[in-house]
Amino acid sequence: MGIEILRHIYFRIPVLIRLLLTILLVMLSFGILIHFIEPEQYPTIFDGIWWAFVTGATVGYGDYVPVSAAGRTIGVLLMLSGAGLITFYISLFAASTIKYERDLSKGVISYKGSDHLICIGWNERTKKLVEITLKSRPKMEVVLIDQSLTHLSYQHFPIHFIHGDATEDWTLKQANVKKASKVIITSNMSESEESADKYSVLSTVAVRGNNEDIPIITEILTKRQIKNAKRAGATTIIRPNDFMSTLLYHELFKDKKTKPFESILALLHEQRFIHLPLPNTLYNCSFIDVLTFYKRKGFLVIGIIRDGKWKINPNYDFLIQDGDVIIGLGS
Repeated sequence: MGIEILRHIYFRIPVLIRLLLTILLVMLSFGILIHFIEPEQYPTIFDGIWWAFVTGATVGYGDYVPVSAAGRTIGVLLMLSGAGLITFYISLFAASTIKYERDLSKGVISYKGSDHLICIGWNERTKKLVEITLKSRPKMEVVLIDQSLTHLSYQHFPIHFIHGDATEDWTLKQANVKKASKVIITSNMSESEESADKYSVLSTVAVRGNNEDIPIITEILTKRQIKNAKRAGATTIIRPNDFMSTLLYHELFKDKKTKPFESILALLHEQRFIHLPLPNTLYNCSFIDVLTFYKRKGFLVIGIIRDGKWKINPNYDFLIQDGDVIIGLGS
């Protein structure tokens, strides 16, 4: 019964580790055996084990040499078995490395890390997002989930690719969503806006079902799906159509020397929007006083949020009240 259990345990061990254990066992056995057969040539067991590894690896330093017929027979057996095992191990290790890289590119390897960013959907926006993220946060681990992509080279994009449907629990488990820090769901522009939004909402439901606390940023194209995305558990909803329409309006009716697109792009690259706390000392102070206070701390105040309404660039004498949220920019 004990041998049967050991056999089951042995064959459950990964093949590389199993082969390494076999090599160690063979080398130890031959080393101990040669020590007892020729104790004068191999005074200690360690000397015998050293000779076994040197001979098995076909290095052959010549510092220990068997002199008896029995010892040389042991040496021949070691050369035949040990060298073959080591060669096979090296070949298997190389093949396993190549297979792992191939499987990683195909998206069939589960992610085991934590505090990572999960991106759902592979498109030009995701590519740019990954590029910016890794440039500003080189240590950030990014996991991509996409079902249309069949291959993604890790050498070209240093992210962990998971091939699968983000609406399925198994795919999310492969991405280790329970230990992720954030999830961003981008729309599939190859589908109709309605179909893309439905998939985004279903993905949001699946992610929220697997992790109740994780922040989810969901891209929604149509207004009628915004409420559904909120019900599904989206923490933040990105509306690219509203943003682009507003930007196009500014481009249409801009002054000749004004560059709205370039200005916003530079702003978003170099600065971050921040909601700043309002100290008690700034209650009932004017907007210019609040702006001056935070500018000395390295933040640029551009407006406030009061009762859910945004007030951008109010008058200099606009009074700040308790409960107002300060909107600022910081690097």
